[in-house]
Amino acid sequence: MALHLTQYRTGFGPGLTEITRIGEADDDTGIAFSVLRLGAGETLDTAAEKETAWLLMEGRVAVTAGDLTATFARTSLFDESASCVHVAAGTRVKFACQTAAEFTVYAVANAKTFAPRLFTPADVPNEHRGDGQVAGACLRFVRTIFDDSNSDPNTEMVLGEVITMPGKWSSYPPHHHPQPEIYHYRFTDPRGFGHAELGDAVLKVRPNDTVKIFGPKDHAQVAAPGYGMYYAWVIRHLPGDRYTVPEFTPEHRWTMDPKAAFWQPGGLAD
Repeated sequence: MALHLTQYRTGFGPGLTEITRIGEADDDTGIAFSVLRLGAGETLDTAAEKETAWLLMEGRVAVTAGDLTATFARTSLFDESASCVHVAAGTRVKFACQTAAEFTVYAVANAKTFAPRLFTPADVPNEHRGDGQVAGACLRFVRTIFDDSNSDPNTEMVLGEVITMPGKWSSYPPHHHPQPEIYHYRFTDPRGFGHAELGDAVLKVRPNDTVKIFGPKDHAQVAAPGYGMYYAWVIRHLPGDRYTVPEFTPEHRWTMDPKAAFWQPGGLAD
């Protein structure tokens, strides 16, 4: 099995690096996930073979999708919200890099048509989720780029980002959903790490790792103290079962109540 992909911890080379593919013999999420690195002055003119999203990780790029144009710019995954282009199969997309640029790329086998979308940071709220709960231990930033609340019904995936604060939890309380998902990790420091749960299994995740998530497995996350943890998350809708919200494990649901009582040590003010 290959649920935890660790072979890119030293980084990604130029061009397209395929990390997961549709139709893999084992642990197939039905999601193709890649990293695309382009040089300053480089251009790319391509027609999407599947429903595809390109999420800017770093750089400044002029983007055209159908009749839409925008300039995407990002210098920090942690301090700036997301820019993304999302298109149906057959849509022509053009990139003109004003600086070196990196994208993560997500695709699902969907032949249905829908209008292209260009998302900029103004379109992607930086939600402070978990604020005021369990003494802020699971405060994180959640950036949902597109889901069923702002997408065409013909789309078949959901995409977003999470910023996990150093030493804190995210994807918490533990939750699960039947739709397959992929997490891809970056950290504020190359020495950074965190732990990812897959049910009762715990994986130590490092920069550039990718984790596949299936079925009923809870997948809470935690970042090591001193290291901010970023992960992009992509979910594939299932036929007749589109993703809306996760199911939180009943045992830990009480932590969502801002007034929940729990033990804390005395004498902290001293």
